[in-house]
Amino acid sequence: MTTDTTAQDLVEQLGLQPSGTPHLRTVTPRAKNPALVVPGGAKALAELGKLAHGQGVPATTLEVVHLRVSQLNGCGWCIEYGMRQARKAGESEDRLASVAAWRESPYLSEAECAALELAEAMTRLADAPDGVPDAVWDRAAEHWDEQALAALVLHIGVTNLFNRLNVTVRQVPGTW
Repeated sequence: MTTDTTAQDLVEQLGLQPSGTPHLRTVTPRAKNPALVVPGGAKALAELGKLAHGQGVPATTLEVVHLRVSQLNGCGWCIEYGMRQARKAGESEDRLASVAAWRESPYLSEAECAALELAEAMTRLADAPDGVPDAVWDRAAEHWDEQALAALVLHIGVTNLFNRLNVTVRQVPGTW
């Protein structure tokens, strides 16, 4: 391939077809984030987002859970924000890169894996006949007491809420 090869040339050479799904970089946001439009929304969501912190779940666990939920929901804004926050908190690139394949990761603890499994089940409620299977809940409960488990569930729910708002209005990653 020469340096004169364009992206379109590469697409043609590889026999690829456009997905038909517009890429966020080419899409104008549909609307402002609803939390910025509804009076008090941003403040309420910010406060809700803080509730899980300091309740017995390490901040690093909350960061990887946020990242995984955002990956599952395809929320580019939340993924980018989560990566920035995790790096700021000292997370390693190895740990962050392994979140997408957490079941195989040597960088995550058993407790973190239980939290990620719970996060996936809560995010994909329709994929299991009983929503969050007892076995998933029980594995999480082996690592977290009632307070921490409540905080973890709240954090997963709030992350899903932020993801749904941002994906719906097409919040562009990197816009703060």
